Amino acid sequence: MALMKLLPQGALVGESVSVGISDQVLFVLRVLEVAPYTWHVSIEQCTPRLPSFMRMKVKVRLYHDVRMAEVCASQQILTLRSSYHYPNAKMHHRNEKEQVNLFLAEWLKCCLQHGFSTVKQL
Repeated sequence: MALMKLLPQGALVGESVSVGISDQVLFVLRVLEVAPYTWHVSIEQCTPRLPSFMRMKVKVRLYHDVRMAEVCASQQILTLRSSYHYPNAKMHHRNEKEQVNLFLAEWLKCCLQHGFSTVKQL
């Protein structure tokens, strides 16, 4: 539920907030879909000097009833499987989904400790 602390309560589809970690690092969180028990949210890094392929870009599904979030898509992976056979054609790790969910947890921890200036945008 750490992600809910960064998003506006009762957000509507299309609403977004900006979260800065420093003067150089900015993230935009955008609500993509709202349902009674779930939300889909995109998180995108908007650091101007960083090449686009290096910027964080994930889609997250929030489950309000169980207070949980999972990464559904990350970078160029449009759909994450729970596990992959290894080796595979795209060289995904066996536990790719687990790794990106752990990354999300660390990123949220960083935002809540060091983030500033969450600005609601329409």
